[in-house]
Amino acid sequence: MKTKDITLIGAGLAGCLLAIYLARRGFGVKIFERRADMRRQDVPAGRSINLSLSERGIYALKELGLYQAIQTELIAMPGRMLHLNNADIQFQAYGSRDTDVHYSVSRAVLNRVLLDSAEMTGGVDIFFNEYCRDLNLQTRRLSFRNEKNHQQHALDFEVLIGTDGSGSAICRSLMAEQLIQCHHEPLLHGYKELMIPAKQDGDYCLEKNALHIWPRGGYMLIALPNADGSFTATLFLAHTGRDSFQSLTDENNILHFFNTQYPDVVPLMPQLVATFLRHPVGRLGTLRCFPWHVDGRVMLLGDAAHAIVPFHGQGMNCAFEDCIAFNQYLDVFQDWESLFKALENQRKPNTDAIADMALENYIEMRNDVCDPAFYLRKQIEWWLEERHPDRFIGRYSMVMFHRIPYAEVQQRGAVQSTIIASLSENIKHLDDVDMQYADRLVKEKLPAFKY
Repeated sequence: MKTKDITLIGAGLAGCLLAIYLARRGFGVKIFERRADMRRQDVPAGRSINLSLSERGIYALKELGLYQAIQTELIAMPGRMLHLNNADIQFQAYGSRDTDVHYSVSRAVLNRVLLDSAEMTGGVDIFFNEYCRDLNLQTRRLSFRNEKNHQQHALDFEVLIGTDGSGSAICRSLMAEQLIQCHHEPLLHGYKELMIPAKQDGDYCLEKNALHIWPRGGYMLIALPNADGSFTATLFLAHTGRDSFQSLTDENNILHFFNTQYPDVVPLMPQLVATFLRHPVGRLGTLRCFPWHVDGRVMLLGDAAHAIVPFHGQGMNCAFEDCIAFNQYLDVFQDWESLFKALENQRKPNTDAIADMALENYIEMRNDVCDPAFYLRKQIEWWLEERHPDRFIGRYSMVMFHRIPYAEVQQRGAVQSTIIASLSENIKHLDDVDMQYADRLVKEKLPAFKY
């Protein structure tokens, strides 16, 4: 590449990771971030939501030698703990193997590690409190406003990459010039972050090694463990309607809702009402952009190009895969336009696929997991994995515990769903499955994996 100076907008997880890849290849990287340096101030309320780190993201961190730096902050979650309406608690493993585990990690902690690591390369300069106001593609000039002193300034760039999330300023500028099209699919449900503190002795008041879910059909509460003994809880609920954020505006309504739907949680949240009223309602949606790039000048990456809902825990992991692919293509192409085009061609079918699967997983988490038939289908799935490991891996496992391309996961998952539906019809126990019929279906309908 003739250009050795790269400008990134957004110092979040994807921006920092990509900057490290680039700097280690000798590029000079400048990152401009609208927010203040999170290493020097607290994360705003409602923005510290935990993330799920799974195989795809772990691969990127290991490739850069950063996994060890975050490993002590990770909490293993080999399954989900269901808190049902009748006060029953059930543990459901995510996979059939001991290694089928993903991890709860603090977004802020991981971002701080990546910020430090980016600066330690010696090739990355990060500028905070810099709001990107405008992009002039013809002159290759960016306009900024400093969020602390409100001074405005301009910067020329050679190659620009937007890693500034679902509200990307770069994306907006390209859309305004009609250079790209973006389709935003808002979810009618939003989220509010709450907190379950640790016990007085610092211990966890719920099972540490699980993702806790209180499924209630039309909505749900989840809780992910933190390293300090607390849990970050998130309520996913409709924006409007009977049971909605719109209806929960005062102490009486909030307490009535939680005492009715989540009575076991109320004693665990001593600051429930105050936190609920103080924290904002976050909005959720799916963003699909096309194209992701303009010539060899500008590229969108991560959530700026393909934001998804969080119900498969793949937003960060998917963005990290973008960075992995970007780094690999630096070995293949000699110009930015060819690289950008190839990256988009490879990644967009996969990001579209995980966007669809994330929406589908919301229904599974808030509703399907309570159905006894769901557990039977899981048992059949694991049994088929054991019998045909070269052909059959459950869709959830393919997404979370493997690096099989999302588009292939979606295609194979659809076929596997029909197989399981056929095998589970009119039976109540795994022992009732017709083994010969099952073997024949798998061999006829599923080719062996290439990996």
